[in-house]
Amino acid sequence: MDFSGKTPGETRRCSYCGKAMAAHLMQCPFCREAVPQVRLTRRTGSDGRAQIRRGLLFMLLAAFVYYFAGGYGQPLRIPVEIVPAVTNYLLPLLFLSGLGLSIYGLFLRAKS
Repeated sequence: MDFSGKTPGETRRCSYCGKAMAAHLMQCPFCREAVPQVRLTRRTGSDGRAQIRRGLLFMLLAAFVYYFAGGYGQPLRIPVEIVPAVTNYLLPLLFLSGLGLSIYGLFLRAKS
C-alpha cells in the first residue's frame, strides 16, 4: 500500500485519452494531462428532525393565530378585523399541513 491508500496494482482510466494508468498518478503518462482526483462522499440524507420541528412550528403558529383571531384573547385584542375565511379555512389548513409534515418527519426518522 502506498501513500494514497491504494495498492500498487490498482489502475484507473485516464479521463482524456482512456488508457489505463496507475491509480496513484496525478498526471497521465501517455497524454500528460492532469487527471483530477475523484473523492466520493456519502450524501447525508434528511433524518426527519428538521421536518418534525418545522411541522410542530406550523402547528404552533396556527394555534397562536387562531387563538387571537378567534377572539379568545380578550385582554389583547387585535386592532384589525380578521376575515372569517382565515379562521375557518386557512388556519385549520396550516395546522393540518404542520401535522402532515410532522408525520412525514417521523416516517423519515423510522426509515433511517
